[in-house]
Amino acid sequence: MATGDPIVQIGLFPPNLSSVLWSFLSNLTGDSPPPGKHFGDIKQDITPPKRGSFRKGDRPSATFWTANPRYDLLTEGTFASVEMLQGKAWVPTYDDDDFCLYFKWKQDNSYIYSLATIEWEVPEEASPGTYRLRHFGSSKKTEESPNQYFTGASSAFTVS
Repeated sequence: MATGDPIVQIGLFPPNLSSVLWSFLSNLTGDSPPPGKHFGDIKQDITPPKRGSFRKGDRPSATFWTANPRYDLLTEGTFASVEMLQGKAWVPTYDDDDFCLYFKWKQDNSYIYSLATIEWEVPEEASPGTYRLRHFGSSKKTEESPNQYFTGASSAFTVS
């Protein structure tokens, strides 16, 4: 090494077989929400606990009509966030970088429509206040069409 000699002799590189590999991911062909719905609309809103507000360790969740997240991985953004009401503004508090927030995508039972469930495990450090869950995504009508970005929000709920 000190003399500049390679440690290992360079041999042949293995062949590139990427063109013959199997993929279990289906082709993206375009999405559409159910009739009368829009991407980002709520399918199942948050159900508040009987005591009225959520506590640390509780798991509020909401399900949204969405598109396949593979259209845009939102590497510079997020699919899910928790926002806290501060004054009159909603301020992002947690997003899908945080271990307490879960984003789950699936197709519904018809395999035609997509659903995103956002679940937040209220962490010990969460401040009491009013919160909501927010979903972000993008859709395409066809594989060639440009991305259309959308968002949706749950109803507000309280954490005590």
